[in-house]
Amino acid sequence: MSTAHTKPVIAIVGSIGAGKSTAAKILADCGGAWIVADALGHEALEQAEIVQRVVAKWGPSVLTDDGSVDRRALAKIVFHDTNERKSLENMVYPYIGRRVSEELAKAENDAKFRFVVLDAAVLLEAGWTEIYDHLLFVDAPRPIRYERLAIRSSWSESELAGREAAQMPLDEKRRRADAIVVNDSTQTALRKQLVECLERWNIRCETPIPI
Repeated sequence: MSTAHTKPVIAIVGSIGAGKSTAAKILADCGGAWIVADALGHEALEQAEIVQRVVAKWGPSVLTDDGSVDRRALAKIVFHDTNERKSLENMVYPYIGRRVSEELAKAENDAKFRFVVLDAAVLLEAGWTEIYDHLLFVDAPRPIRYERLAIRSSWSESELAGREAAQMPLDEKRRRADAIVVNDSTQTALRKQLVECLERWNIRCETPIPI
């Protein structure tokens, strides 16, 4: 993955259900290019070569009727077995890494963006530690996160636990972060914290939030 860039890159990680995408959107509204690694992961599973490797590894039961990868069925396999998860990561991480580099290059060459927001939940797990200037951790209390996930994705408590166990421990991510914001109340409160982070990093928000 390319590491050379001329615009500040803010990478967002955090606890599942904390609101990383909400934080990324707010930063994008401040003038940043928003790169969503999760969407690139979905894109990876649409590539014919990767689909073939997935079927070769786990069989046709992980496909939908139209032949596309059933991501929820695949998740039930890989998020409860470390070896299975690593097999999938080996298939998709190289593709995602290439696409992130491509999107970073596009943002570099687009004059309307002054910085880049990289929304990448597995950034640290993938080892993409040299492509950002600032690492932002988005947090929220677990009960709030679980309530959001139950509404948004109908996740069970065990599904949340399985996903968390598959990622780097949250305390380690917090330790590595340059800043931590807590999304446990209103978007206005979250915006205030994010604008303060930008100011600390000498990045001007195009749409300052009235305090």
